[in-house]
Amino acid sequence: MNERLLRYYEEQGLLRPTRRANGYREYHESDVATVGHIRALLAAGLPTAVITQILHCVHSDGEQLLPAPCPGLIAHLRREHTRIDATITQLQASRQALDTLLATAQGQATRQP
Repeated sequence: MNERLLRYYEEQGLLRPTRRANGYREYHESDVATVGHIRALLAAGLPTAVITQILHCVHSDGEQLLPAPCPGLIAHLRREHTRIDATITQLQASRQALDTLLATAQGQATRQP
C-alpha cells in the first residue's frame, strides 16, 4: 500500500493507526480491511468527506461491501447518486458539444486544399 495514500486517509480522519513509542505507525488487520472499504467507497464515486461520515456503516463479507443499518446512510447515498447523475448529464452535454466541434473541424479540414 502506498505510504502517502495511507497518510492521506489518516489526515482525512478515515484511518487511525496506533503509534509505537518511537512514533512509527502500526497498522493492524482491521486497518487493512478499512483501507479496502475506503477504496470501494471511493470507487463508487463518494468523496472522502462523505466516506468519513459513513465508513462505520459498512463492512465486508470478503468480496462485497455491505451496508449496516445506520441513520442517514441512505440519505447520503441518495444524495451522492443524484450528484453523480448530474455530473454524468453535464459530461454528456460536454461530449455532445465536443463531438459537434470535432465534426465541424474535420469537415473544414477535408475541404481545405
